[in-house]
Amino acid sequence: MAKLLTAPFANEKLHKVLADAGIGSRRDMEERIAEGRISVNGEPAHVGQRVTPSDVIRFDGRIVRRSALENNDVPKVLIYHKPAGEIVSKDDPEGRPTVFDHLPRIGGARWIAVGRLDFNTEGLLLFTDSGNLANFLMHPRHEIEREYAVRVQGTMSPEAKDKLLKGIKLDDGIAKFTTLEEGGGKGFNRWYNVTLSEGRNREVRRMFEAVGLPVSRLIRVKYGNLELPSDLPRGKTRRMSTEETEKWLDSISYKKGMSTAPAPRAPERTPRPAASAPRPLLPKRAESLVSETLLRRSGLVVRCAAAEPEARNNFSQTKEIELI
Repeated sequence: MAKLLTAPFANEKLHKVLADAGIGSRRDMEERIAEGRISVNGEPAHVGQRVTPSDVIRFDGRIVRRSALENNDVPKVLIYHKPAGEIVSKDDPEGRPTVFDHLPRIGGARWIAVGRLDFNTEGLLLFTDSGNLANFLMHPRHEIEREYAVRVQGTMSPEAKDKLLKGIKLDDGIAKFTTLEEGGGKGFNRWYNVTLSEGRNREVRRMFEAVGLPVSRLIRVKYGNLELPSDLPRGKTRRMSTEETEKWLDSISYKKGMSTAPAPRAPERTPRPAASAPRPLLPKRAESLVSETLLRRSGLVVRCAAAEPEARNNFSQTKEIELI
């Protein structure tokens, strides 16, 4: 008997219906359609196709059954601390390790990755069973900030910083950071903390390379106002509770079951004092002792997720996850 996959009842584009079933993101579903793995009424589907409630949709031979979602359903959200050396894909011709190998099973649905981190990038990666929520979080119109700790080879000049904040030309258009702050470091390796409101392929790495600063380590520490928990080890997951998820969705102006939403208003920034004490550099030997170093802004220089006791004692301003 064919396995049934449940998706919202809608007369909509095929890739959206499949994403709402929890099979994958809308972009993933467009790729699966192009690969010929989707059929409608026994015929191969095409990208951009619309479906009606009476159409029979199959994904790899399995029937996708559409039914109405209850308005009170709260999407499931999973936090994953991605280590370097894993891909964010279920299919890899090279057979490399994938983040999906570490995710818990959920009945009747699949985890959808909210955006992607490249093979060598670490840090916060979100998953949900809601195609609508995943699309909302990834869509450029909503301008949800991503925050990264970046270690580069070399020291940034004032001119390079100005270019990265005002806009620098890449192969796929102009890119710029919303904020860029020094995070310390000694010798050849320097840390910077940056934020931006989009997620193009390898964008942070390409921006630093464009000003002559190769990236040697890249860690995503925040997505919107959701931070990577300081006590979540690499390669481990943490599922948000229903209450935490509801508070978070409310903070980003997302309504359950919605397929589109107005862009949320940008959060008000607290003005910084005209003068402040310079940030201290990383404590002596800390970089060799700390196995998870996340540089933070707003007076917090580093956060240690897993460190040797000697290093952990050097850090006092650790922040836990905040769900506002």
